Amino acid sequence: MHNFSLKVLRNIFFILFFLDMPIQSFAQKLEKDSVNLDELIVTGSKKEISRKLVPLSVSQVSQSEIESTGQVNILPALNDFVPGVFVTERNILGFGVSTGGSGSISIRGVGGSPNNEVLVLIDGHPQFQGLFGHPLADAYTASDVEKVEIIRGPASLLYGSNAMGGVINIITKKQYQEGLRVGFGAAYGSYNTQKLYETIGYKKGKLSIFSSLNHDQTDGIRPHTDFNISNGYLKTAYRFDEHLKLTADVNIAMFIGNDNGSVYSAPAPFGANITRGKAALSLENKFEKWEGALKLYHNFGEHTLTDGFHSTDRNSGIMLYQSINLFQGNTLTAGTDLTQYGGIANQGLKHDSLLLVNDMAIYATMQQTFFKKLTLTAGLRFENNSIYGNELVPLGGITYSPTAETTFKASVSKGFRDPTLMELYLYVPNPALQPERVVNYEIGWLQSLLDNKLNLELTTYKLVGDNMIQVVGIFPAIQRMNTGSFVNTGIEFSAKYAVTNNLFLHANYSYLDLSKAIIAAPRQQMNVSANYRYKMWDLNASAQYIEKLYTFISPNPTVAPVIEPNYLLLDMRLSVRLLKQLELFADGNNLLNQQYQINYGYPMPGINFNVGFNMSL
Repeated sequence: MHNFSLKVLRNIFFILFFLDMPIQSFAQKLEKDSVNLDELIVTGSKKEISRKLVPLSVSQVSQSEIESTGQVNILPALNDFVPGVFVTERNILGFGVSTGGSGSISIRGVGGSPNNEVLVLIDGHPQFQGLFGHPLADAYTASDVEKVEIIRGPASLLYGSNAMGGVINIITKKQYQEGLRVGFGAAYGSYNTQKLYETIGYKKGKLSIFSSLNHDQTDGIRPHTDFNISNGYLKTAYRFDEHLKLTADVNIAMFIGNDNGSVYSAPAPFGANITRGKAALSLENKFEKWEGALKLYHNFGEHTLTDGFHSTDRNSGIMLYQSINLFQGNTLTAGTDLTQYGGIANQGLKHDSLLLVNDMAIYATMQQTFFKKLTLTAGLRFENNSIYGNELVPLGGITYSPTAETTFKASVSKGFRDPTLMELYLYVPNPALQPERVVNYEIGWLQSLLDNKLNLELTTYKLVGDNMIQVVGIFPAIQRMNTGSFVNTGIEFSAKYAVTNNLFLHANYSYLDLSKAIIAAPRQQMNVSANYRYKMWDLNASAQYIEKLYTFISPNPTVAPVIEPNYLLLDMRLSVRLLKQLELFADGNNLLNQQYQINYGYPMPGINFNVGFNMSL
C-alpha cells in the first residue's frame, strides 16, 4: 500500500511538471494584458481610440486583472486598479440598497446615496432604475466581463444625466475561438457562502454566442442578513462582413436580500425581492474613414419590499452615433439619444400611478491632431427633458505626446444629473427640484518606462458643484432642496509594473480634499496588489488603506458627522492550475481582522475564507 501511494504521488508530480508548458503560455497571455502600452478604449469617445488621445481620465481594467482578485462582483475589484473610485458594501455578499448608502459608487467624491451620479453601462447601454435612478450593483458578475472602462470625472457630454461623476462601462465577453467552450466553477466559504457559475461560448463562422448562469448566496454575518441572487446572461453576435456586425443580448438578475437594520438600534428586519433585466440590440458599422452604431435597449424591473412598497420600472432608449474622418488627423462624432424612463409605484401616492420622463439629446465632438503629437478636442451636447427643460453641456480638452512614452492631458468638462422620480414624488418629495451640476478642471500625465514594463499616471483635478440635492431639517420636518454646493480637489496616482514575466505589481493612491463632508468619499485611499506566478501556482495579495471616511451625515446641522476609524485590509488568493483546464483556489479576506464599517451601523466581516475551483473545457 505504501509503494502504491508513492507511485501515485510520483505520477502526479510527473504530470504536473509536463503541464508547466501550457500554464506558462497562460501566464504569458496575462503578461500581455498587464503591459499594454497603447490601450484602445471606446467609452471616452464612442469609437475605438487610443487612451492617450482622450483628454478625460480613462482607466481600463482587463479580464485577467479582475480574475486575479477572486471577486464575484466586479465593482469591488475596481478599487485595486483605479484611483479615486470607492464602492460601498455591507455583509459578506450583496451590496443591497440601505439608508447608509450601500451599493453606492463614488468617483472623486461624487456618487449619491444610493448611487445616481455615476453612470453604469453594459456595452454602452445605460443601467439604472426608472424611478430611483440607480443601477443594481449586485447584478454585475465577473464571469461575464471581458474588460471594464472607467471615466473618472464628468462624462455628460456623451452620456447625459447620471454621468455627472463619471462612467463605468462593463464590456461583456465575446466568443473569439471557433467551436464550443464551456466553463464552470464553484466556491464555498464562511457564513455558509456559496458561489456557482457556468459559461458557454460557441462560434461558427460569422455567428458567435456567449451565455452564463450565476448563483450566489450567504447566511450573512448577522441574523436576518441573508442574501440570495441568480443571474442569467445571453449574447449573440452575427458579423455580416468585416464592416457590419449585429449583436443582441439579454440578462436578468433576481435576488432576495434581508437587512436587520443598524446595530445601534433595535433589530428591524426588512426584506427586498427584486428582479432586474435588460434586452438590447446593436448594429455596428466600421469602415476605413467612418464608424458608428445604432443601439436599442430596454431595462425592466420589479421591486417588492416588506414594508408594502411595490414598483415596476422601465428605462428604454435609442442611441445613434457616427464618427467620420473628414481629413488627415480629424475626427467628427455626432449622435442622438432618445430615452424614456419611469414606472409604477404605490409609495406616497393615493393609488398606483404611472410616472414617465422623456429625454432627447443631440451632441457632437470634434478632434484634431497636429504634427502627430498635439490633439485638440471640443464638444457640445444639447439635452431636452420633459420635466426640467433644456441643458447645455460643453467640453474642451488637449493632449500632447512629445514622445511615444509620454502624454500630457488637460480638460474642462461639465456634468449634470436630473432629479429622480423618487426625489420628485415618492420619499420626502419635492416636485420643484432642479438638476445638479458640476464643472471639472483637470491636468494629467501618462508615462511608460523600462520598455513599457512600468506605466504611470498622475492626475490633479478640481470639481466645483452646485444645486446639489440634499435632505435638510430635523425629523420629522425634513425636506429635499437644491441647497448644496461643494468644491472637491484631489490628486490621483496609479502604477503598473511587470517586474518579471512572473511578478506584476499594481498600486494606486488618491487624495481627496472636501469642502464639506460627503458619505463614501475617503480623504486618502491606497490600494496595492502583487501577483506572482510560478509554474502552476498563482499568488495574489492586495491591501487597501482608508483614511477619514464619513459614514453618517445628519440633516440636522447640530449633529456632528461620523468618521470611521482608519483601517487597513489585507486579502490573499492562492490558486493552483492542476491541469490547463482546472484551477483550484483558496481566498482569505480581511486577514488582519480589522473591525470596520463602510455603512454606518453595518459592521463588515472579520477574517473570512472561501475555497473553490474553476474548470474550462
